[in-house]
Amino acid sequence: MDFTCYEVEPGRVPLRAASHRRQWMDETPERFAYRCVPLSVANSHGWEMLCPVTFAATWNGGATAKDISITYPEDDKGPSQFLDSHFGSGVLTFNPMMIFRTPKGWDLWLGAPPNEGKDGIVALNAVVETDWMPFTFTINWRFTRKKQWIRFQKGEPFAFFFPVQRGAVEAFEPKLKALASEPALQAHYVSGRLQRNLGTLIGKESSERFQGWYAKGTNPDGTGEPLADHKQKIRPKEFEPG
Repeated sequence: MDFTCYEVEPGRVPLRAASHRRQWMDETPERFAYRCVPLSVANSHGWEMLCPVTFAATWNGGATAKDISITYPEDDKGPSQFLDSHFGSGVLTFNPMMIFRTPKGWDLWLGAPPNEGKDGIVALNAVVETDWMPFTFTINWRFTRKKQWIRFQKGEPFAFFFPVQRGAVEAFEPKLKALASEPALQAHYVSGRLQRNLGTLIGKESSERFQGWYAKGTNPDGTGEPLADHKQKIRPKEFEPG
């Protein structure tokens, strides 16, 4: 499917396919965090906008746009009007100046890179109808603590985005059932729980071996063919010029 980004100012903000890598995951013993497949898949489930300039910012607790202070440690203020505060109330606004076009019926979900955090500020998520909207949008982060400096490095992701099908959530018919009402599912759950508990008791290597069934896309007891569309990794394509 086609997915196009129109740059109002070409080269203003770099885009890249998201990576599954996270520094804190690199720093876990033997990089054990990467063995959680759902975590790694979420990390790379989209694209990122990269900050074109290094900056630091703080909020004094006030409600106006002027209550946020922004400094540029490297004496480079980056693209014109890239940073400001559209809404006040401790909300910092990024202006990438891009218009996206998704296929008909597809929106764009925007937020912060998954499984990453920044002390003192949090991204505000948004869903934009990018199959028709003929204008740019902003990326917003809200300070969670006053009088604390936060910092973004040049090249650091400040936004994460991926297409979502409009109306899909509302089309679902949610139901609550007792697990015992599905004997086959309950049996697989019990098998998986026993393997996890055993792995915890006898060590990490055994835990990996016992819980490798999810990575393979099979049932905990090894029955069933691996799912044809099971994903261990996601590799979004890069945006190509032209």
